[in-house]
Amino acid sequence: MVITTRSCLLVTIPVSIMQSVLEKEMLNGANFTDWYHNLRIVLRQEKTEYVVEQPYPDDHPANANAAARKAYQKHYDDALNVSYLMLATMSPNLQKKYEHVDSHTMIEGLRGMFENQARAKRYHISKSLFACKLVEGSPVSPHVIKMIGYIETLDKLGSELKDDLAIDVILQSLLVSYEPFILNY
Repeated sequence: MVITTRSCLLVTIPVSIMQSVLEKEMLNGANFTDWYHNLRIVLRQEKTEYVVEQPYPDDHPANANAAARKAYQKHYDDALNVSYLMLATMSPNLQKKYEHVDSHTMIEGLRGMFENQARAKRYHISKSLFACKLVEGSPVSPHVIKMIGYIETLDKLGSELKDDLAIDVILQSLLVSYEPFILNY
């Protein structure tokens, strides 16, 4: 919670408003890439993204200093909260499968199940993008917007095209009659 004062009035603002982003679309498998992207945004905002990236630490030794015990407890608490958030935004079938698993193990398992789907989707989107050619007599704007959509989808799937390459792909999709424009660009 963030607490602010304004004219002697105490106002509280919930930090986890971003969690509503995840609640819009429950993870059902087919939408893993989008769900995971949104999850990382929420976790980054709440400064807990590390729990899905790093395995849960082994038990700290009995003779660990106070700082080590505090760090261990923070990771434990953050991992538990992230696990609950993830479970709350999954379909019931996935919830049952992962209800007793920590957040890092959960992400690893989900990636294993759904990354092949993302890879196939990337392949089909990139194939459509690189095959895209402007048809004689067709307007340029819808053609470019469609290609930008493909490029943005690839970015969401983790295959970012650098701006220069994206522009080159779009320019190469234009007709020969646009050559003067392409050369000036």
